[in-house]
Parts: sequence; structure tokens; C-alpha cells
Amino acid sequence: MNDKVRNMKVSILSDNWYTLNKVDFEYLNNQNTWEHQSREAYDRGNGAVVLLYNPDQKTVILTRQFRMPTYLNKNSDGMMIEACAGLLDENDPKTAIIKEIEEETGYRIKTVEKVFESYMSPGSVTEILHFFIAAYSESQKVSEGGGAADETENIEVLEYSFQEALALIKTGEIKDAKTIMLLQYAQINLADLMK
Repeated sequence: MNDKVRNMKVSILSDNWYTLNKVDFEYLNNQNTWEHQSREAYDRGNGAVVLLYNPDQKTVILTRQFRMPTYLNKNSDGMMIEACAGLLDENDPKTAIIKEIEEETGYRIKTVEKVFESYMSPGSVTEILHFFIAAYSESQKVSEGGGAADETENIEVLEYSFQEALALIKTGEIKDAKTIMLLQYAQINLADLMK
């Protein structure tokens, strides 16, 4: 624990979809005095994300779906191009992402490689995201994907050349941070495979 935090009081503001907490606490600041602070933290659980890449075809699988928060920002029609991702839902990260891959993309993948972890919005969201990469081939396609029927997901599966996907970052068509991070990871670490 952190000895610079004391007298923490957590109250639930909303528990409708996930949990929004208000946290009041005292923090020992740089002047060595205790100051009262109040923050809100959204707890949606931890998640996992994967970049599916085909080293022979030099392609990647991404998804497109409607995201209400981006629509509310009025900077978008709400449609986001993203790497396959999902919440852990009581699973370990590897098990969770393998399940998500098949649900969302229709590919049955058995081997994934964890590359790093990251907090995506540490000022307001508790989630830590586990990042993976995984090679795929057409022989691993077992369905059309599209998401789990009981989760109201309407996911479009997209296949781009690696270079096309990188160009979509430049044009602003890909604005999702986790996807940008994985594509840039691949650009640096899988350069020989994705040229």
C-alpha cells in the first residue's frame, strides 16, 4: 500500500453498468503536509487486447463497432476501428483474449504472446489492459465473428494490409489508443514480418 494515502472513504455514485466510485482521502503532498482530495474512479474490470497479424500475407485483423462515448464527444460518428479486445470477466488475460478473438473475429487462435500492460486512462478508470499479439491464417477462421449475441455487439471484421492500417492512424480513421499502440509495437518489433 501507499503510506502517502490515509483516511480513504469510498462511496458508490453509480452501479448501473459498471461501478463509478467517489473517493475522498488525505494525501501527503510534496510539502510533507496532508491535504484532502476527492476523485471519481470508474471500475469496469481489467481487459485484454490483441493484434492479429498474418506474417505471410502482411495483413492485420481489426474490428469496427459503434462506441457511444466517442459519439457523445461530437468528434465522431461513433464508429471506431479497433484491435480485438474485451474484459477479463473472471478469466486470466490469455484465456479471455483467446475467447474474445473467436467471438469478435471468427478466428480460433491457440497461441498468443503477451507484450505489455498499460493503464489507458489512469486519472479516471481503474482498468489495466493486457496487450497481446497473435499470428493468424485463413485456415483458423471458424465463423464470421461479429461478437457475442447476448452482448448486443454489432462488430464488423476488417482485414487490412499492415501498411494500410498504419496509414489509417495518419488519416485519423484509427483513433483508438490501444490499437495505435499495438500497430506501433508491430511496426517496431515485427518489422521484418510486416514489410
